[in-house]
Amino acid sequence: MKPNRTRILFVCHGNICRSTMAQCVMQWLVDEADLGDSFTIDSAATTNEEIGMPIYPPARDKLKAEGVPIVPHRARRIQAGENAGWDYIVCMDDENIRHLKRILGPENMGKVRKLLSFVGEEGDVADPWYTRNFDETYDDVLRGCQALLAEVTV
Repeated sequence: MKPNRTRILFVCHGNICRSTMAQCVMQWLVDEADLGDSFTIDSAATTNEEIGMPIYPPARDKLKAEGVPIVPHRARRIQAGENAGWDYIVCMDDENIRHLKRILGPENMGKVRKLLSFVGEEGDVADPWYTRNFDETYDDVLRGCQALLAEVTV
């Protein structure tokens, strides 16, 4: 990772839908604002289920339909101790928080926030793997990323 950058890691269960959508959306937002050189953005899973897989095709299709460029991606799992390399670890739901406490350790949760907390909401970003509602997930991801960018660039 390059120094003097805001470093954001998006996290979800498998790293093929929500966190990858957030990574693509956030990269697009910072690039559109001509801030690409000021950020390092990545995503990871809390489980091993989808390791090595690309973005889930319906998630990719939704991003393309919205004009959001797809970043190169293969699912990976967040590692213990990795929290030191990130300024923000942004997860999608309460299950992710439970997994992150186990992986990172409860003492290393200071950088962890749920994405919708940036818009003042306590709710979860619904997992479209189960809901099949990629529109709703995209809308929540976009709102959360816009608010995160506004907070970081204040």
